[in-house]
Amino acid sequence: PDKVTHSSVAVFRKLAEAEARIHQADVESLHFHEVGAVDAIVDIVGACVLLEQLGIDRICASPLPMGHGFVDCMHGVMPLPAPAVVEILKGIPTYGVDVEAELVTPTGAALLATLASDFGSQPRMRIAASGYGAGSRELPHRPNLLRVLIGESDDHVREEVAIVETNIDDLSPQFYDAVMDR
Repeated sequence: PDKVTHSSVAVFRKLAEAEARIHQADVESLHFHEVGAVDAIVDIVGACVLLEQLGIDRICASPLPMGHGFVDCMHGVMPLPAPAVVEILKGIPTYGVDVEAELVTPTGAALLATLASDFGSQPRMRIAASGYGAGSRELPHRPNLLRVLIGESDDHVREEVAIVETNIDDLSPQFYDAVMDR
């Protein structure tokens, strides 16, 4: 579907723009290395297809945990969070954790940075379904899980109303219309 194509291309563009800034290159001259691997394509397009099939129209995400340490990649050994992750997540809330591992990948960062409209605490919602995805890496003192909650928004529209009152007890009735117009 067009929406899946548009979303997938937007996520890949986010990745390409981050890589281009890191390597000081044009987006058009980049070679994606790991990002263009089959698993990244499946992850991105698969996530966009799933969102379309589930009818999800708004994504909210929690602040993202940033591990530390180093990761081997096509460009050699890189610090964590990886430079592409840092570039992609500019302006998005993150927090550091004492875990020596990559907790947010460039693909995951690009998906959330592109598709999520809000980052913060869980919004008010009526939960209809939940899902969990477990990674294969064992992490100390924390599960290696992604949790998704699907529900209906429970946000009530709140309007601020100002009421202006006055006493016009001694006003001549001939002036009411002029005063009411103003």
